[in-house]
Amino acid sequence: MSGHEIDLPPEFVSLAKGAANKQDFHRWKEMVASTRGCSAPIRLVGSSATVDTATGEVLSTYSTWDEPNEYLLTACGNRRASRCEACSQVYADDTFHLIRSGLVGGRDVPTSVASHPRVFATFTAPSFGPVHARVMDAAGVVSPCHPRREGSSCSAKHDEDDSALGQAIDPASYDYVGAVLWNNRAGELWHTFAVYLRRHLAEALGVSRSKLSKVLRVEYAKVAEYQVRGLVHFHAVIRLDGPSGPGEPPPFGVDAGMLCDAINGAARAARVGVPGFSQTIRWGKQLDIRPIQHDGDGWTDAKVARYIAKYATKGAEAAGTVDRQIRSVGHLHRVRGLSGHARRMIETCWELGGHEDHAYLKLREWAHMLGYGGHFSTKSRRYSTTLGTMRSDRSRFRADLARELAGLDPLPADQQTVRVGDWAVAGVGYTNSGEESWAELIREQHRYKPVARLADTDSAA
Repeated sequence: MSGHEIDLPPEFVSLAKGAANKQDFHRWKEMVASTRGCSAPIRLVGSSATVDTATGEVLSTYSTWDEPNEYLLTACGNRRASRCEACSQVYADDTFHLIRSGLVGGRDVPTSVASHPRVFATFTAPSFGPVHARVMDAAGVVSPCHPRREGSSCSAKHDEDDSALGQAIDPASYDYVGAVLWNNRAGELWHTFAVYLRRHLAEALGVSRSKLSKVLRVEYAKVAEYQVRGLVHFHAVIRLDGPSGPGEPPPFGVDAGMLCDAINGAARAARVGVPGFSQTIRWGKQLDIRPIQHDGDGWTDAKVARYIAKYATKGAEAAGTVDRQIRSVGHLHRVRGLSGHARRMIETCWELGGHEDHAYLKLREWAHMLGYGGHFSTKSRRYSTTLGTMRSDRSRFRADLARELAGLDPLPADQQTVRVGDWAVAGVGYTNSGEESWAELIREQHRYKPVARLADTDSAA
């Protein structure tokens, strides 16, 4: 520093230049705020028109040529917290409301659904070999990891942040083929379980399987979570309704106890074979089934919804792998932060996926996911509302707000409209470090605020 000159950090210089060079910096900042500070927003160019589906009347138009920078910023929409914290927060909030509305009602689900039998179940994978674990007794005292006189053993008392947790104690004897195949077929195992669940319920009620839908319906919502050992397990809310859906209770005598027994029996019976392999895919022994309470210290409606929403934004990166596709085995040598256990699972996926007979498993395509290629969040049709409906509600709200700012009356609630547009992608992400710094500031402002369900925005596209 000399005289009246001040040496500023480079990021602040770039920040100031970025603001000064904007034709309308405030409008640009509004667009970033509408994405909640998305880490990799998409720059769109084009136009759209809102049309009344009944009359064909054009109700409003929009064009990026009217924007100061001649483009529109829209959020990337990635659910993974590792890819975009801002968009993952919106996704988690949507998931929370989706799960909770199926438990207590709301958003077109009657509140009487809260009296239906409902349980929270966790389905885990079996063991494919001992892994390092932090073992604690009821008093909170840490015990030796895996003490054995013969075979794989570990007498260490691991810390919570020990990088060894989840890693195979003896990689040479660990069944990596079985682990990868289990991940790959876990989705099919869930569907098989759902079939057996209905069979067990039909048997408990003394009706044929073909007539069960005339007596009751099984609805569910679930998310997949990776354990540190690289295997997925499922958290699921399972509910019983009457034959007409959420608005009707199940028959008298059908309660949470019957549902728990049916889940336990179905989980033990479910099996999936893998053509070309000797492995049989089944659930692990650790099956946790708990009735959902209205209040108290147990698993309440809100607690279950929060728990599931938290895991809806996590991916395989929690197991020491990466959140992007692997293009070649050689690519692994350039990937940082990859655990040895995850590396072995990826290599196993790549090796098995190279055989023509196993091409249907798409193991190379899902190698970065350690073999799992299923959806992370799924639900049955009548469990509750949909994520698409929530996005449509936000879009409609923003359209009404835009009309209000333009001095126009809001559209009638029952008026059906469609948006017709012509769009092209002009780029992804911010153009300089100054823009990224502003986005980080905006992201920080939203970080600890609840998502405004309708006030949040989707793009004008």
